Amino acid sequence: MSFLLKESLGDVFIPLMVRPAHHERNKHITVRLEPFDYAHKSLAEGRNKNFMTLGFLLLITAFVNAWAEEPKTNQMDIMSGHGYHGMDHSKTMPHDSSANDQTAEQVNPILKLDQGIQSLKDNRDPHAYTDGNDYSDLSKPIMGDSHYLGAFIADRLEGVNVRDDFSMIYDWQAWYGQDYDKLVIRAEGEIDQGTFKNNRNEALWARALTAFWDTQLGIRVDSGLGADRVWGAFGVQGFAPYWVYIEATAYVGEEGRTAFRLETEYDVLITQKLILQPRVEVNFYSQSDPSRLVSSGLSNIEAGLRLRYEIKREFAPYVGIEWASTFGSAADIIQSQGKQAEETRFVAGVHFWF
Repeated sequence: MSFLLKESLGDVFIPLMVRPAHHERNKHITVRLEPFDYAHKSLAEGRNKNFMTLGFLLLITAFVNAWAEEPKTNQMDIMSGHGYHGMDHSKTMPHDSSANDQTAEQVNPILKLDQGIQSLKDNRDPHAYTDGNDYSDLSKPIMGDSHYLGAFIADRLEGVNVRDDFSMIYDWQAWYGQDYDKLVIRAEGEIDQGTFKNNRNEALWARALTAFWDTQLGIRVDSGLGADRVWGAFGVQGFAPYWVYIEATAYVGEEGRTAFRLETEYDVLITQKLILQPRVEVNFYSQSDPSRLVSSGLSNIEAGLRLRYEIKREFAPYVGIEWASTFGSAADIIQSQGKQAEETRFVAGVHFWF
């Protein structure tokens, strides 16, 4: 901080520059009087203004030159980046009136390029890149979807206890083929006192529709209790979103009989090895069949829960409970035999595959 003192000495004012004390050691500061030359100051200020003007003009000139050269530099950079620095522009740029005689292909290189690509497509030889070489004595490579594979899955092999009445139920399927086409065999039924009853056997040809769904076409044969029935079958099998397993199949049989079967399952992983599986199966028929305890419309429902423990992924024992009910005329026949059309079953069995 500084301030100016003016002291009158005739017609001249002499400024006094005084610096305040900033420290205890500077308390006794000496003020010195100096004469001030106003003419010298004016000359110095004029000289400074001239230097400032000249510097400003030089700065403007340099800026204008840089701005004028910038587009050319960018254009050259772009051309060099695209590899045009080696192009002979004398052959591509017209210099006289003879350029008007050029064809459309010469004027438009993009059109010429498109015609060249189309020509390559028309004359493409898929084996040209081999230079005439073949597999010789080597076998051709086999793609992953061309292997023939097979599997057997026993979804349910269980004992059922209903009011001191014990029976066995099986539900399995096997398939063999490739990823897109395979033969599928499915079987489900009940063994009561050494006798097969309510058996359903299917032979289907499966064709992959998507990554998670197969369409199926084949036949179904019912045997065991009552008259044997033969059906034509068409349906889908696979996984819906959230890994819900679904089997949905429609059937057409003799004498205009039709049927529809839907089965769905879902695995709830309590842990990596302990799994709870809800399961529901429903059957619909267009005509009743008393010999097989089948009603028209909704014939029967099975819904249950099974808790399995996977000792290995391929082998898992389980226990569970299931509710089963029969409806319509078949329910009346069952009740007339002294049995109940609706029952709760306790089950125990194994789930395995290989």
